[in-house]
Amino acid sequence: MSGFPWGEWAVGLGWAAGAALAVMLVTFAVAVRVGMHRVVDVAWGVGFAAVAGVSYAVSGASGGDDGRRLLLLVLTCVWGLRLAFHIAWRGRGHGEDPRYEAMLAKAPGGRRNLYALRMVYLLQGALVWLVSLPVQAGMYVSGGVGWIGWAGCAVWAVGLYFEAVGDRQMARFKADPANKGKIMDRGLWSLTRHPNYFGDFCVWWGIFLVAAGSWPVAAVTVAGPVVMSYLLIWGSGKRLLERSMAGREGFAEYAARTNGFFPGPPGGR
Repeated sequence: MSGFPWGEWAVGLGWAAGAALAVMLVTFAVAVRVGMHRVVDVAWGVGFAAVAGVSYAVSGASGGDDGRRLLLLVLTCVWGLRLAFHIAWRGRGHGEDPRYEAMLAKAPGGRRNLYALRMVYLLQGALVWLVSLPVQAGMYVSGGVGWIGWAGCAVWAVGLYFEAVGDRQMARFKADPANKGKIMDRGLWSLTRHPNYFGDFCVWWGIFLVAAGSWPVAAVTVAGPVVMSYLLIWGSGKRLLERSMAGREGFAEYAARTNGFFPGPPGGR
């Protein structure tokens, strides 16, 4: 990759890893103090914002395009902090997440906190660092954003819309006592069973397009959106959530008429 500052980027990778680790360790300390590990879900979005902020700061003298650098910072922070706020608001007044209760019940020797540190916090910190590779590399790319980058902004905007509007529609649905026990199948949820996960998918492929100023940059950072896509569709996102919902009344009918991930007209697949 002619002209790309490999050495400076390598240093930046270390700073980004440190930022992700710091967020997770601080969150772990808070979780131990309050006795509830569900707070790590809030740290997911905060971690991405921290990585973007640190990467922006340390890349200032690298020769990276200032417009691209600022754009990557804004796109990442808007997405990450909105997600963190939403999860914090949604979880207020609730106890421990059943997912973490089930996981920590398997802790060897009953050492729940150490097990959580290894299996949740450090793992999520590593994933934040890996998924955000396009943000980290894009800070060092010279040259203007170009039409591919602006197309990436459009994809990001579609993703943020699906995620934010989908979350809002679900919150309003759950707030109505008349909907207790029912399956949400309205609004964006009639186009896809997971508008928020589809939104995340678009956000990170959009950020990838903004960051990829040349094919070598794309080649070394594509692992980021690929890993995020795997997590959303086959990892801890859609697959696990639908497994937990499989026995709920009306879910089978909803799944039969509604697309599983990518939006589309009613019909399901």
